[in-house]
Amino acid sequence: MPTIKPFCALKPAPHLLRTVVTRPLENYGIGEARLIASENPNSFLHLINPELDNPYLRGSRQELVYKRIGENMDDFIEKEILIAEELPSIYVYQVIHDGMVQTGIWTLTHINDYLQGNIKKHELTVERRETLLAEYIQQTNLDANPVLITYQPDPIVKQIIKKYTALAPQIDFSFVDGTIHRIWTIDQKEELGLLVKAFKEMPPVYIADGHHRAASMAKMGLHKRALFKDNGDAEFNYFSTVYMDTEEVKVLEYNRLIRDLAGQTEEEFLAAISILFEIEKMDKQFKPAALHHFGMYLKSGWYKLIAKSTAYNDDPVDVLDVSILQNHILIPLLKVKDPRTDARITFEGGKTSLSELEKQINNGINEVAFVLRPVTLNQLIAVADANAIMPPKSTWVEPKFLVGLLSHYFKK
Repeated sequence: MPTIKPFCALKPAPHLLRTVVTRPLENYGIGEARLIASENPNSFLHLINPELDNPYLRGSRQELVYKRIGENMDDFIEKEILIAEELPSIYVYQVIHDGMVQTGIWTLTHINDYLQGNIKKHELTVERRETLLAEYIQQTNLDANPVLITYQPDPIVKQIIKKYTALAPQIDFSFVDGTIHRIWTIDQKEELGLLVKAFKEMPPVYIADGHHRAASMAKMGLHKRALFKDNGDAEFNYFSTVYMDTEEVKVLEYNRLIRDLAGQTEEEFLAAISILFEIEKMDKQFKPAALHHFGMYLKSGWYKLIAKSTAYNDDPVDVLDVSILQNHILIPLLKVKDPRTDARITFEGGKTSLSELEKQINNGINEVAFVLRPVTLNQLIAVADANAIMPPKSTWVEPKFLVGLLSHYFKK
């Protein structure tokens, strides 16, 4: 169902891959980002926020910042730090990390598929973030961080991926975090046609990660359509996407830590929980493997919680473990009214060890930690199919993408 198309990606010069490619800006502390930018003139960070190493820009009007990004982009292209692919292509992308190998198709997707609901979502976006990102893309014409979309496995796509991954990749490098990234270029018209047709004939597909990026590209595209009286054919109508089927995408848990027990003692809190949950004291760390099971750590130790049948129903959102926790413990017992804005709650993705969670409780930073079982892709799809929304921070999706590896740079 999605309309995809090849594109002439901007790629770092092969010998500069390790200096150009970076994690997204939000993954760095501001001090670390400034240090990287100041020491590395080739870092893609210069195309994201030139204020990092240009103190005179800090606090300037936004148009001056965008002007500087444009100048930096011209410089990167003129010096061949970034080089445009000669032929429109679709790419096979593979990332190896944490014992996982994940492979998919990197291409462009038409914003109409997002606007018309052919690409389904499960997460709310924040208007302010949407607008800021849309303005950045509109002013820079640079789309460098793809949206991750998942779909049911397709035999034609699998066959093409298998053919290319048996060959030597055009890009093969290790990032500083130890992840390995490989890219194969598909530029033969026959295979490109097969891929475009295969995706066009798919049922609806699902955003796994990157809701704000998709929403921002759609917002920006609609604005430019009005500005240029465009009928939907221009490059700005397409956004960068990596498609990985449901066998490739991995969902990890998003755990919760709460600052205090809302005035309750541990004994009072445990008694309140016991109304809707069975409680078992554990003699070691507990990570749940079964549906509706939870791990909980207090200063008194680890507990296993099992939700009673009265704590949920068959609604695709209410049946989620994140919903059960939020609806029956976080909101009523711990008085976390809105997990998006309440400063008393923090979230830790599944890569954070249980020992690290314990430390936050033992040293008094937080009072209680909850460890959840990951949401499954089938649950994610059920929520999206129902046009419903998951609670915030329900999923930690892998892979996470680097910035600058393949960039969609459009002229208008």
